[in-house]
Amino acid sequence: MEEAMEDESAGILIELLNEIASISDYRPAVKKQYCNLARRLKLLTPMFEEISDMKEAISEDTSKAMLAFKEALESARELLRFGSEGSKIYMVLERDQIMNKFYEVTAQLEQSLGGISYDKLDISDEVKEQVELVLAQFRRAKGRVDEPDVKLYEDMLCLYNKSSDAATDPVVVSRVAEKLQLMGIAELTQESLALHEMVAASGGDPGARIEKMSMLLKKIKDYVQTENLDKDDNVEQKDLSLSVYTLGTDEKNHQALAIPDDFRCPISLELMKDPVIVSTGQTYERSCIEKWLQAGHGTCPKTQQTLTSTVLTPNYVLRSLIAQWCETNGIEPPKRPSSSQPSKSASACSPAERSKFENLLQKLMSGSPEDQRSAAGEIRLLAKRNADNRVAIAEAGAIPLLVGLLSVPDSRTQENAVTALLNLSIYENNKGSIVSSGAVPGIVHVLKKGSMEARENAAATLFSLSVIDENKVTIGSSGAIPPLVTLLSEGTQRGKKDAATALFNLCIYQGNKGKAVRAGVIPTLMRLLTEPSGGMVDEALAILAILASHPEGKAAIGAAEALPVLVDFIGNGSPRNKENAAAVLVHLSSGDQQYLAQAQDLGVMAPLLELAQNGTDRGKRKAAQLLERMNRLLEQQQEEEVQTQTELQAQNEDTQPPFITDLDDT
Repeated sequence: MEEAMEDESAGILIELLNEIASISDYRPAVKKQYCNLARRLKLLTPMFEEISDMKEAISEDTSKAMLAFKEALESARELLRFGSEGSKIYMVLERDQIMNKFYEVTAQLEQSLGGISYDKLDISDEVKEQVELVLAQFRRAKGRVDEPDVKLYEDMLCLYNKSSDAATDPVVVSRVAEKLQLMGIAELTQESLALHEMVAASGGDPGARIEKMSMLLKKIKDYVQTENLDKDDNVEQKDLSLSVYTLGTDEKNHQALAIPDDFRCPISLELMKDPVIVSTGQTYERSCIEKWLQAGHGTCPKTQQTLTSTVLTPNYVLRSLIAQWCETNGIEPPKRPSSSQPSKSASACSPAERSKFENLLQKLMSGSPEDQRSAAGEIRLLAKRNADNRVAIAEAGAIPLLVGLLSVPDSRTQENAVTALLNLSIYENNKGSIVSSGAVPGIVHVLKKGSMEARENAAATLFSLSVIDENKVTIGSSGAIPPLVTLLSEGTQRGKKDAATALFNLCIYQGNKGKAVRAGVIPTLMRLLTEPSGGMVDEALAILAILASHPEGKAAIGAAEALPVLVDFIGNGSPRNKENAAAVLVHLSSGDQQYLAQAQDLGVMAPLLELAQNGTDRGKRKAAQLLERMNRLLEQQQEEEVQTQTELQAQNEDTQPPFITDLDDT
């Protein structure tokens, strides 16, 4: 029993060290120190591997020391994660605090590692020397103080201390943006998310310092956008990031990165930034279809069918898929233009309409449960009807009142309130108002406790709100992910679809992937993949493809024995399912040849060759990656086989007698 416990303890430490090794891309302000710390910790993996393989039991003191080292490693992991994903602005302005934490964690690591009696353990001398080297490096790191970038700090302090409307020197902003590597849309979005996560962690009370850092980031954003517009003055106004898609290259093949046909607007043939659906069900870039309609056309450009309505519905699912494709290929997402305004606002409503909205609001504010229920139900229907109503209802002040009804005991009122918020959120500008009104905790409450229909609509509301990147952080940190996983498991078919789309969108943000894995989403997804009805296969594979890029997701997928299912989909799935299954296998096999060998035994080679020839663009790329790894594995296996045969032959020669006695001579 004691031996099993120590094996498990060493295994946990190895997992933690592997997780730390997977963290990368540290922020400029801490890059040197954090890279050194991660490198030193990686050197300790062989020691715990040898401890794990030991036959004899370790002492109680060593066991306690390993537990203390585990706690130190967990602190180091959180420190390094923040160094990789945290705010660049915060790390420069709060460098003293950051470095104090770094030295504190380093001291904790040194003390706990020194408590492990590695010199008394049955491990190799080479490994012991390596541990001694790491301990010596920890000691030196405590006393070493690297000089900060004083000029960068002074420039940022200059911008930080100016009021939001004060004139800023563009030369200073340019220097700061370049040194912080905040010159692209993806970098600026990630910095915005990092600051927003700090706000969420503070319980919504960020304090003046974080607010001023957000103002500083806005100055950098404004500068970068202005620069981009200046460079593009001679071109018809387009988003500069679009050139990344048309001119970008595949790292492996150095060829133009092909945009999937589904992601191109049928009119412009360019990657869609703001995809919308027309009444025939076709999707177009908003600006393109608006120009088509303004020119007097009444038909769908692609199908030539007559449009029964000119209403344009945002295609949030496609927009999320495009964002995922961008993340997978390491390119900047297309910048969506400002939302088109509906044809009228509340101020343009007729007196009768205005009076109707005011009466409904009075009912919402009344203490009568019956009036609140009926008013919420009527607003739910009005908000569903058209875009103008969504604007007018929000401007009348209904959103905070609806948020207040999310926690009432009456299930029907809850259902009407959350569905009304869902319908209101379809209008882009209402999303921010809903979140800033504190709706997310109430929506999560309905998701956990409401009727099945209310839970489904709560999931759909979270999906709609999470279209805005900053809201992904807020929703993820509000506890929404575990009940979404529960709904994905036990909901109706519609409920599962709503939960899946919400989880898919939330997990585009890296920080939410671990939360989903820890909530048990992987076993649920595997169950959905193997259900006889098969109604959730597309969604389940799409979510797995996102989660496989996260270390915890990769480990959980491997533990779920997903390989036979993935190989089956690569051979027999739809084109999109084949590419997603291949994408999961690419992540699983990265740095881990056992999965390649198992997939090979399961007969994946023929389906991969077929996918490489006839799959979607992404499917072809994933298949090519896997085939290349398979070929390397085969070559390695052949080399090992030749070496083994050579060694066996040498052994046989060594065991032959030096001479053979001829019996006739005796």
